Amino acid sequence: MPYPIEKKLVIAVSSSALFDLTKSDKVFRKKGKKAYKKYQEKNLDRVLKKGVAFPFIKRFLDMNKKFGERSPVEVILLSKNSAATGKRVFRSIQKYGLDITRAAFVEGKSPYEYIPAFNASLFLSANEKDVKNANDSGHPAGLVLPSGSVIDDKSGELRIAFDFDGVIADDGSEKIVKQTDLATFHEHEQAMVNIPHKGGPLAELFHKISGLQKLEDELAAKDQNYRRCLRTAIITARNAPSHERVITTLEKWGVSPDETFFLGGMEKRRILEVFRPHMFFDDQKDHLAKDVSGVALVHIPFGIANQLPSKPSPQPSE
Repeated sequence: MPYPIEKKLVIAVSSSALFDLTKSDKVFRKKGKKAYKKYQEKNLDRVLKKGVAFPFIKRFLDMNKKFGERSPVEVILLSKNSAATGKRVFRSIQKYGLDITRAAFVEGKSPYEYIPAFNASLFLSANEKDVKNANDSGHPAGLVLPSGSVIDDKSGELRIAFDFDGVIADDGSEKIVKQTDLATFHEHEQAMVNIPHKGGPLAELFHKISGLQKLEDELAAKDQNYRRCLRTAIITARNAPSHERVITTLEKWGVSPDETFFLGGMEKRRILEVFRPHMFFDDQKDHLAKDVSGVALVHIPFGIANQLPSKPSPQPSE
């Protein structure tokens, strides 16, 4: 039996993250809404180019093929387009063979309010304002950053990497680093070593991904030749002695990444270039400042690391 949507791992994605809408967006900015609508109607059957999040979404949906009728994952399209101008997006979805059937078209409004309605554990968008609004409202959302190229190989494996503080866990410990110094932070984490962290914005997503890995454990137990398709990693700037509380938290939560890296301030790109995730989530923009070849970088604008005002940037029309 298929999982009801309340039990699925649901990811919501905007058209600006899924496809390259550069040309469409230029028409919208220079000529306005009517010209944009005509442009989309004229190019209705012209397939949109893949966007930064496309390889991740494709592999994520392909996981359903492993689990037969259960279909434990789903992707929802959340778009600022009207249903009429969104026709081209759905035709491109169908041309690429993506199993996306549910959508919300809100015509110019920010769609973040509908994240909980669809039971989404993550909203991916290239629109910074929409992502910030979602996070400010307590909804899990990530800003998909521009990238020159993203891994789109034929392996079928899905690799996902996370920062820890401000992403999987809350920013309680991160506040101590920002407000005091590293020595005080280490002292605090040693004193709290047996107290698990509270969940951060992507805690639910991480829990549900771990649930998928347990489903893969069941398949592997039945078939010794089964090839796992999901690999996860935590890549954190922490090092010993603050590492132990991270381990305590994961144990208490009953989750376990495939790989964990405590870098002590070393550049994360060194690990990313080896692990090569299809998506990496971090709450600190300076950790995402340099493009990592083949990796989709996603900023989670949560907590103390994002309290300083940033320069506004143009927002995609979607």
